[in-house]
Amino acid sequence: MPDDDLNYLVPHNIRTVLEKAKKDAGNKDVRISGGASVIQQYLNAGLVDELTLHTAPIILGKGVGLFEKIEREKFSLEVTNVVNSPSVTHLFYKVINYNKK
Repeated sequence: MPDDDLNYLVPHNIRTVLEKAKKDAGNKDVRISGGASVIQQYLNAGLVDELTLHTAPIILGKGVGLFEKIEREKFSLEVTNVVNSPSVTHLFYKVINYNKK
C-alpha cells in the first residue's frame, strides 16, 4: 500500500467509521475491505456505490457466502467491467441503491 493510504480497524458503528474515513480521505475514494459480514453490513445499509469482486478458481467450501444475508430488495448491481486473467477474474459493479432514488 502507498504510504498515504489510511486504514481503520475499529469495532464501531459502520456509519461512524465511514464518515471518519471520508473526512480523512478528502477528495480520494474510500474503499471498504473485509469478509462477507463486513460487506453485507455496508451493502444492506446502502453505503456502497461501487463493488469490486476478485474471484479465483478455488473452491473453499466453508465460510459465509457474500450474498447470503443481503437484503436484495434494497439495491441491484450493474456490471461495469470484467477483467479476466489466467488466475483471477475481476468483476466491477455499480451499486444502485433503491432508497436513494
